[in-house]
Amino acid sequence: MIIEIIKFIIYSSLIVLISKYILVNSLRKLAENLKLKSNVIGNIAGYATSIPELLTVSISSFTGLINASIFNILSSNIINFIQYIFSIIINKNIKEIKNKAIKVDILLVIITIVIPIILLNVDADMNLYLVPLFILLAITFITINIIYHKKYLKNVENELLLNEQNKEKEEIKSNKKTYIYVLSLIISGILLYFVGNELGETLENMSKYFNISEVIIGILLGFITSIPELITFFESQRHYKKSETNQILGVVEATNNLFTSNILNLFIIQTIGIIICNIFIT
Repeated sequence: MIIEIIKFIIYSSLIVLISKYILVNSLRKLAENLKLKSNVIGNIAGYATSIPELLTVSISSFTGLINASIFNILSSNIINFIQYIFSIIINKNIKEIKNKAIKVDILLVIITIVIPIILLNVDADMNLYLVPLFILLAITFITINIIYHKKYLKNVENELLLNEQNKEKEEIKSNKKTYIYVLSLIISGILLYFVGNELGETLENMSKYFNISEVIIGILLGFITSIPELITFFESQRHYKKSETNQILGVVEATNNLFTSNILNLFIIQTIGIIICNIFIT
């Protein structure tokens, strides 16, 4: 059944390509056209780059592979963090992460890695009792993020709006492009839906035909679904590389991308997987 492996590679690659060239790109440009702050753009990129995890976790849960979804989330969050650190080092932005708000975000990201490791070590069942706990933690983490950003990065992020004032003609062009970006988002969502369905069937077939463990499937999915984050981490920092005064904005954007991705992966997407598995499978 070598055809299933080929299908897995093709559908996984399509999810990454759609996310990179349509979804993430359109969301970023849409955010910039609306002149949003760097942390907000990072959050939006985080939502965009977490869509592959949402698809794979939901599909894994529908097919009863809940353990695969857990390892998918864990490996995704670990890989996201490694990729983020790698991008910071390559772009020589280590000094920028000394800001207290960014330090707090990194600490919260590390916690999103520790929690699933603990759950796996204690063999915790993915039951519905985890849902309110995950939602509460998500709200707590997001609140902490907002408080620290307002306290330590408000003035810095305001520079983005001051330094990127467009002329009236450019704003008209920007408004026209906004509709194009929105259309691109709708198209990418439709494409991801259909490709995701095909990937789900392929995963189920691979698990049956090749007796592949859910752990291996989850880790493979983690690597695949983390590629969009790697792309956005580098792009966000390159975007502000030309201006030394605004260079921290690229780090803020990348950090919020990482923070939002990991928070969504563990507390929201994993919750969706738990609900699906408990209601439709058990």
